[in-house]
Amino acid sequence: MQGGGGRGGGRVPRNPYQLTDETPVYVISVAAQLSGLHPQTLRQYDRLGLVSPDRTAGRGRRYSARDIELLRQVQQLSQDEGINLAGIKRIIELENQVAALQARVAELTAAVEGAAAAMQQREAQVHASYRRDLVPYDQVQQTSALVVWRPKRPE
Repeated sequence: MQGGGGRGGGRVPRNPYQLTDETPVYVISVAAQLSGLHPQTLRQYDRLGLVSPDRTAGRGRRYSARDIELLRQVQQLSQDEGINLAGIKRIIELENQVAALQARVAELTAAVEGAAAAMQQREAQVHASYRRDLVPYDQVQQTSALVVWRPKRPE
């Protein structure tokens, strides 16, 4: 069960005439018919905060396709699963929270991947800046042996 409810921070379609699943287009009678519920049930669900449709300037309810799907899911949980409306509300809240957290994880994952790519690029720049006239020095194994130097005798 995804989304639903008020779309205060929802995305606005690029084309104002483009319809999405979140576009509020259905009046309550049509939403009731599409969801298989009575209009009074939709009003009750709105009052309880289960499904919060958008409002027109005259305060009329406008339901989106996503709202209709959510209404069907609420009805299924209530009728088939025997979950009360308070439980359904909590399920919806938790699913919305999970969806928000998944979006945040995806956002942070992208940020970490971007930072890792930038770090690799910077590391490559540092390596490219090394002077090539220097010879790498492998650390000599030190021993406690004593080496005595004696000059060669002239022959």
